[in-house]
Amino acid sequence: MASELQFNNNNSDKCDPRYQITPAKTDVETALVAFDPFKERKCEHPTTDGETLTHLLKASLGTGILAMPIAFSYAGLVGGILATILTAIVCTHCAYVLVKCAHTMYHRTKKTAMSFAEVAEVALENGPQWGRKLAPFIRSCITYGLFITYFGTCSVYTVIIATNFEQVIEHYTGTDINLRVMIALLLIPLILLSWIPNLKYLAPVSMVANVFMCAGLGITFYYLVTDMPPLTERPMYVSVLSWPSFFAIVIFAMEAIGVVMPLENQMKTPQNFIGLCGVLNQGMAGVTLIYILLGFLGYVRYGDAAQGSITLNLPVEEIPAQAVKILIALAVYCTFGLQFYVCLDIAWVGIKDKFQKRPTLVNYTMRTILVTASVLLAVAVPTIGPFIGLIGAFCFSILGLLIPILIEIVTYWDQGFGKFNWIIWKNVIVCFFGVVALVFGSKSSIEDILKLYF
Repeated sequence: MASELQFNNNNSDKCDPRYQITPAKTDVETALVAFDPFKERKCEHPTTDGETLTHLLKASLGTGILAMPIAFSYAGLVGGILATILTAIVCTHCAYVLVKCAHTMYHRTKKTAMSFAEVAEVALENGPQWGRKLAPFIRSCITYGLFITYFGTCSVYTVIIATNFEQVIEHYTGTDINLRVMIALLLIPLILLSWIPNLKYLAPVSMVANVFMCAGLGITFYYLVTDMPPLTERPMYVSVLSWPSFFAIVIFAMEAIGVVMPLENQMKTPQNFIGLCGVLNQGMAGVTLIYILLGFLGYVRYGDAAQGSITLNLPVEEIPAQAVKILIALAVYCTFGLQFYVCLDIAWVGIKDKFQKRPTLVNYTMRTILVTASVLLAVAVPTIGPFIGLIGAFCFSILGLLIPILIEIVTYWDQGFGKFNWIIWKNVIVCFFGVVALVFGSKSSIEDILKLYF
């Protein structure tokens, strides 16, 4: 099959049909009718559309949403709304492109499921001649980039959980608690959470996390609308020169490219993940609305005094504000399992062929070791947040925005890029967003590191 595809691609290069005006969607529609990857997929514990939507909401509603008010200070009230919608469209589109190209590759290769790294590798291998040598390199970059980013993110989550509990306990007991001890105490609960075997059984945990996060945000909204100043006290727009900082914050808060393919691979009806009313669009529409509400109200209430996490603006001595900290800590704890699933999936794919005698024992041992390593990293470096932010700025901008458009270009190279090559122009805009996120996200993280140590 691979040689046949290569032969077809070589012939296509000679005919140079890439400039023909052909809608990219025809690739799937003209694939072999006899093979349906969605019917052929064998998944032991498939997730429903609702369960997938729950996971997607939890993956996108992370602690980054608490930085939305300060993000609005870089764009203004109206500017912030428009820029949030634009950012959501770009991030959602890149996830959509990744899954759509994966479905195309299922038909071309007669596979029923692929990881993010596999989609990129297969697309390059079956694409234009110039991209085939890059296939193994791109696969390795995606695999290691995702693992390092999500592993580090889970360590940061451990610090966030411990910090919130530490603040509440110290407030009511009046005794100082060592943060490293609080982090270490989370080891057993996090190991137990990581032992949940698959996304099917993890769905209720994500639902609980969504409930905790919504409750915490609900109390936060109460504080925001209390004694709210008039809208005229805040600028509707600010200089576009500060907008890149807005995009850097929101892209990293909203980006969840690492969980997209794991979620799609576990779906009972993967074809429902994309589409106008698909799971992806439903989830991101809801996420975008919540991001806009919190950013808008938070900026109206506190203006330029809004801090990096809006919860820091809440009165510490009041019980509802303390409840927000506890609820968000519990939400982050429940989210840990979903974020860590990306690391577990990558690690298991790498070692499962070497341990076929007792796979279940090895799998749970691997889970325990990885969680322990994540907690030990947090204990050793409780101030790891800015460093992971720098890694995330680098990896998410490349993996979440730039790699998907590369995959789209090579996937549909022989079919053309639409009328007036609109796909190319669209990808130029996405590439601009990726570069902005990379530069300004890295700049912000480096500044945080310098403030921490100098």
